[in-house]
Amino acid sequence: QCLHDIECLWMSGQSKGRRHDRVEPGPVRAAPPRGANDTPTSFWRNRLQEAPRLSLSPAPQYARAMTDKKPAGERIAKVLARRGVASRREAERMIEAGRVSVNGRRIDSPALNVTPLDKIEVDGTPVAEKEPPRLWLYHKPAGLVTSERDEKGRPTVFDNLPDGLPRVVSVGRLDLTSEGLLLLTNDGEIKRRLELPSTGWVRKYRVRLKGSPKDEDFQPLRKGVTIDGEAFRPMQVTLDRQQGGNAWVTVALREGRNREIRRAMESIGLVVNRLIRISYGPFRLGDLKPGDVEEVRRRVLRDQLGIKTEGDAPGTEQKSGKRPETRRRRN
Repeated sequence: QCLHDIECLWMSGQSKGRRHDRVEPGPVRAAPPRGANDTPTSFWRNRLQEAPRLSLSPAPQYARAMTDKKPAGERIAKVLARRGVASRREAERMIEAGRVSVNGRRIDSPALNVTPLDKIEVDGTPVAEKEPPRLWLYHKPAGLVTSERDEKGRPTVFDNLPDGLPRVVSVGRLDLTSEGLLLLTNDGEIKRRLELPSTGWVRKYRVRLKGSPKDEDFQPLRKGVTIDGEAFRPMQVTLDRQQGGNAWVTVALREGRNREIRRAMESIGLVVNRLIRISYGPFRLGDLKPGDVEEVRRRVLRDQLGIKTEGDAPGTEQKSGKRPETRRRRN
């Protein structure tokens, strides 16, 4: 088709004597000599065959990038999260601190893919293979820090868990003096999913306030307040009862910022002297005693989180009878 178009253009110019405009003036090159037996078609076909061919092969510097395959395995931080060591962000901080080694070599960057054949250690302890996802309800007593390690040497939640639990991470946090429901899981992906504000799960708290507030005093919190440039979403606050010099209220919110309820109450002139989380989404504290742990049934995990686990049989709920030392000291 291309040669046919060239022939038509050549014949049109020869027969009508038209002069074709050039887009950009430049030096005029002599046309190659035309043989006596050349037709317009054969003439241009020969010229095209003599012209250098355009290489479609990529340049050497790009050839390797196009042929390289995706590295095998998954990012080390993602693997640690799935095995319940820590969340992805916490795992990355652990790696940067030099606490993680792969195949006997300490690493300091999370930009590393690992496979099931690699041996991973954290603080010199081998990381166990991924287990089926599990979730526990834990009644955190006051006086425990919700962190794996505490720089001030204070007792932590993980130091006081009952025996028999695998390595777990907490879903969210409760500060030192707060108590109540704390979710624990052996799967970092579950932790990340439950902590996302997009889940829209409501967290409810029983809060004891010093003084005798009135219901209208909580109106600013119901509309949403801004503290130190940080905007808090509207809270549901219900004034329950007055007990001596204290008042009990129920607070419901959909996000869990650092000391959010305490800071919000302080912004309207009230002081929190006790805070108990009683629910986190569909999970309830119920009559679980301080220091006790109760495993969530696999059927509930499947229904509430869409997580399928092996052996979804009824009666898999486990309850620990052992209480941590801090529970006895509080009494």
